[in-house]
Amino acid sequence: MDPIYEKTYLLTDLHTDAFGRAKPSALLFFAQDIAGEHAALLSDNYDALQKKHLFWAVSRHNLNILKAPKIGQTILLRTWPMVTTRSAYPRAVEGYGEDGALLFRMVSLWVLMDTEKRSLVLPGRGGLTINGCNRGCECEIPSSLPPTEHENKTFRTVAYSELDRNRHMNNTRYLEWISDLLPLSFHETHYLTSCNICYLQEALPEQRLRLSWHLCENGLLSLDGYLESSTPEKRIFAAQIQFDNGVL
Repeated sequence: MDPIYEKTYLLTDLHTDAFGRAKPSALLFFAQDIAGEHAALLSDNYDALQKKHLFWAVSRHNLNILKAPKIGQTILLRTWPMVTTRSAYPRAVEGYGEDGALLFRMVSLWVLMDTEKRSLVLPGRGGLTINGCNRGCECEIPSSLPPTEHENKTFRTVAYSELDRNRHMNNTRYLEWISDLLPLSFHETHYLTSCNICYLQEALPEQRLRLSWHLCENGLLSLDGYLESSTPEKRIFAAQIQFDNGVL
């Protein structure tokens, strides 16, 4: 099996924002889709994993956008597994425009989870071996983010429409929550150019999360999401998002 897998995607109204630019959450969706297809070819598909009481989950994302894809554009995605770490399966994704120019790239950390215990299954214990390679062109593996309290507080409840087949909030929805913190006028003149997101706990149906966040003058948004009803509060996810002034 070729370690590099390719697939094209057409950007439609479903994938773009009010200004015709690709939603960053849509780029995460495309990356999730192509990663799932490639992983199924390399090992087991979703149904086969379910029989083993396992499922794939993303624990971290590092996304860098060089140029915003636009509505009506066809983009080519390339993905490959990187060398497995002690606890995760890193995967690289690159997105190219119709002219062959690199539009974005990302590295995601994928982990195997036990469907019953909802706990991490370390590589080597899940019966899966994925032979990856580090080509040297990948962006950095996403790092951890220390907890921080910020002055802004927003509350969101996990809705049914935000769940995936694993019955938790899909990883793309977190970035939509973050985008919703900022008004239309901000998004008109700013676009996300990089993000580091850490998914620390599952966000489950009807859970209410407290979002603690701050936006700096340079466009850097820092956020921590906590489960409100837990004592002490459980940290569910964290993010650092860079927005740049001007439309790419």
